[in-house]
Amino acid sequence: MITEKTLFAQHVEKGLSASSKFLSSMYFYDKKGEGLFRQIMNLDEYYLTNCELEILMFQGHEIAHLLSDEHLEIIELGAGDGIKTKELLRHFPKDSTVYRPIDISEQAIIDISKKMSDWIPNLKVEGICGDYFKMLDNLKSNNKKVILFLGSNLGNMNDEQAKGFIQQLNLVMQKGDQLLLGLDLIKPKNIVLPAYNDSKGITSEFNLNLLDRINKELGGDFDRTQFEHVAIYNENEGIAKSYIKSKIDQTVSILENDTSFHFKKGELIHTEISRKYDLDIIRNIIDNTSLHLDHQFTDHKQYFTNLILTKH
Repeated sequence: MITEKTLFAQHVEKGLSASSKFLSSMYFYDKKGEGLFRQIMNLDEYYLTNCELEILMFQGHEIAHLLSDEHLEIIELGAGDGIKTKELLRHFPKDSTVYRPIDISEQAIIDISKKMSDWIPNLKVEGICGDYFKMLDNLKSNNKKVILFLGSNLGNMNDEQAKGFIQQLNLVMQKGDQLLLGLDLIKPKNIVLPAYNDSKGITSEFNLNLLDRINKELGGDFDRTQFEHVAIYNENEGIAKSYIKSKIDQTVSILENDTSFHFKKGELIHTEISRKYDLDIIRNIIDNTSLHLDHQFTDHKQYFTNLILTKH
């Protein structure tokens, strides 16, 4: 935990010292944050989970047929709770498939490994705890690989970061390996924005929990009542962004950094980007790789899509 806190402290110092302040969404997920995100996924406004679940429930057999092979490794990046993934995995042969979930949370790996064994007996599960960006070089093997990157996780990157990430995946994939990519499609503001600013205020609590985490783990003295959650969505760009906004001029100290940070009234801390896609955007992102877009699946509302990309 010392190393993790030190990295967290370094990130906080870098982000809050920047001219345009930022904090990474990867630090949302302490124990409280994980619980809040599970609540968010159950909200009516947060359509993403149910739309992708619908695709995997009702089209999972066809998807699995397109991905199957005699000996198959299914590697899921950022596996989470596995609720959606199990709907896909149940369609693969158990005796020749290995499922390797990767998540930065050790508890998440413990939980998903146990759940998957309960949900799908005889499926071989080998969980890996770590940052999947750092684990990519360990994915090479002689068996066919299917990499799952679900939940519109790619949308948490800007387009240049997404290009870099897909290029990294391309390097560790062999000819014939496939990527199942979950993406949120571009939609009107009245559908998208409530997903990031729900009526119950759970998304606000999720965002502001970052300040609580800094206070608890790094000795910060953020006064939560003097900050608020802000979400915006640019329908033309297809990009939603989340911020923490300072309500007043104020200075906050953080003991572990031995540093103070000044906030002007109305100043924003950028915490998250949620990119929405169409096929032209994704084709641009996979340009200059050996990946080819082979199949597209959507929910009945056409809010969300799962794409199969194959390395040629």
